[in-house]
Amino acid sequence: MTQGEPPPRSPRSRPTMREVAALAGVAIKTVSRVVNGVPTVDPAIAARVREAADKLGYRPNLTASSLRRGDGRTSMIGMLVEDAANPFSAALTRTVENVARERGVLVLVGSLDEDAERERELARALIDRRVDGLVIVPAGRDHSYLISEQRSGTRMVFVDREAGLLDADAVVSDNRQGAVTAVNHLLEAGHRRIAYLGDRASIPTAAQRFDGYRHALEVAHIAYDDEIARHAEASEQAAVTATEQLLSLPDPPTALFTSQNMVTIGAVRALRALGLQDTVAHVGFDDFPLADILNPGISVIAQDIEQMGKTAAEMLFSRLDGDESPTRTVTVPTRLIQRGSGEITAEGPRHD
Repeated sequence: MTQGEPPPRSPRSRPTMREVAALAGVAIKTVSRVVNGVPTVDPAIAARVREAADKLGYRPNLTASSLRRGDGRTSMIGMLVEDAANPFSAALTRTVENVARERGVLVLVGSLDEDAERERELARALIDRRVDGLVIVPAGRDHSYLISEQRSGTRMVFVDREAGLLDADAVVSDNRQGAVTAVNHLLEAGHRRIAYLGDRASIPTAAQRFDGYRHALEVAHIAYDDEIARHAEASEQAAVTATEQLLSLPDPPTALFTSQNMVTIGAVRALRALGLQDTVAHVGFDDFPLADILNPGISVIAQDIEQMGKTAAEMLFSRLDGDESPTRTVTVPTRLIQRGSGEITAEGPRHD
């Protein structure tokens, strides 16, 4: 080994602070001070330490550093979402990551698949890894299992749905009003037989959107018809099947309100397969990629996912910074995006 070259090491072992100190020709304490950003280290010595660390591929143990600092912080937060592959979950996660990155904080992400037991397992796994806080899109309705962790100092914010049996901050969309807006838009186009396709009614957001659907019909003096309402798991294929069944009825709906993005995608597939995309009006809840380039484009009730994620992350970091104010729920408005499918009238497509 020539002078200035790192010593040979096992391919499985990680470089240590002692090895950095030996290569840089300084004390271990000096390396520690450089790693922790102590400004009084001589710049030339600090540069030598950093060069040695780069040669070795050394990375500090942040968990151990947090314990030495005494504040218990790991500069990591956990995030639990419905499905990391879902466009809503992906956009929400990215926004939280952007806020966390500005603070030098890492985000660990897990998918729940609407499974309450999986939520418990992943939440506890993240807490065991000493994350500083949690952002949760909950699958379960009982979060009392987190009370002891909350008392121990783990901060948490719920997104999309409020916590159950736990006093915690939350950021939600105005689901009920968004559904009312969607159905009213279809009513204004002359439709009176408007079908509902949604996620399981046991899911709070699905229940709120279904309530908005029924309320809009009631205000318009249109009787609710259980025959044209479908509740199923939010998968494309389930929505394809449900849409085909609805449109094969003796008195089929002339318009669809789909209350979740994967349900919307399935309904779009079914309409196009049946050649009814220009005949049956359609408004979905949640935007999704390529909705604007289809023909017709898919009209949607869009959630402000960026605002939801940014608000949730800022609330969490505010709590971590010492905010002890009463917990609160922030409701973020939705908006209607008109692209063509929702503007098909009961008499046929518009050409204005």
